Amino acid sequence: LLGQILDYWFESEPLKATLATDAVIGAMASPHTPGSGYVLLHHVMGELEGRRGAWGYVEGGMGALSQAIAHAAAARGAHIFAEKAVCQVLLGRDGRAQGVTLQDGTEVRSKLVLSNASPQITFLELTPQEQLPKDFVQRIRQVDTRSPVTKINVAVDRLPNFLAAPNARDGQPLPHHQCSIHLNCEGTHLLHQAFTEATHGHPSSRPMIELCIPSVLDPGLAPRGCHVVSLFTQYTPSVLAGGRSWDEQARNAYADTVFDCIEDYAPGFKASVIGRDILTPPDLERIFGLPGGNIFHGGMSLDQLYFTRPAPSYSGYRSPIPGLYLCGSGAHPGGGVMGAVGRNAAQVAVKDFRHL
Repeated sequence: LLGQILDYWFESEPLKATLATDAVIGAMASPHTPGSGYVLLHHVMGELEGRRGAWGYVEGGMGALSQAIAHAAAARGAHIFAEKAVCQVLLGRDGRAQGVTLQDGTEVRSKLVLSNASPQITFLELTPQEQLPKDFVQRIRQVDTRSPVTKINVAVDRLPNFLAAPNARDGQPLPHHQCSIHLNCEGTHLLHQAFTEATHGHPSSRPMIELCIPSVLDPGLAPRGCHVVSLFTQYTPSVLAGGRSWDEQARNAYADTVFDCIEDYAPGFKASVIGRDILTPPDLERIFGLPGGNIFHGGMSLDQLYFTRPAPSYSGYRSPIPGLYLCGSGAHPGGGVMGAVGRNAAQVAVKDFRHL
């Protein structure tokens, strides 16, 4: 239990709760859920430019990272087809992957296929079911993809002014504006309470909020004097109590709750908002292909990690279909912007390719 680990090392409840947010981020779990300590480990492992556990912003926004990968691939001869949806993995008579079929009917032939989509999309939607072992299909169907995350992107016409650290008179960003700001995290009991509400189908009445302002470090993201604020919030169930879906009214009601909370810490925040984009778990699934809206393509719980990710006997990036590999967050070691899954999968694919 994460709570036990934090109690052993720390006395300050706000510090413990702030650290606890990285143990439940993207997970339908509370700090008291068994195995939550691993999620914290997953978020602090690794390094950035020699600094252990450090995180960084991508200049130009996260899309710039995708573009950098695309440019590197194109420089080595790769052909990239954007906005071309894949509808099926092509199989030969011998059962091997032979390429993919696009939605417009185009067939792209290849000796290997690497899927960065979720295991659910890869194996339950794109692969002919009769070619897969029944126990494998059952395992993929049973993967826990519950997600508590609602992402809210906000455009503001001034820098948030927090009561705990008032802005400078010249309005210039201060050090705390360059960090991840955690709100409603004064105690781990608040996180557990927010989690409990969601398990009963109700969006948290006092949500856990991680707020960051990337335009402070990357001014090109917003006009002069304005900023973009990214809100990573929990907990919101995929389906609301009574089987209700997330309509516009429910979305706005939850966002208003989040904004009211921020207003308590930074008066004037609501008046500074000039636009907002609310992405609930169903929105994240529909727009980005995240199963259940889960940013990790499946829960990072102990029963869905290591040799069981995405299924027992298939944690090595190969799949039951020869020539079809999984290289997304649903494979070992899981989600996060680190490239480990892709690198590992590529090495396995290159090894196999040499024998074709």
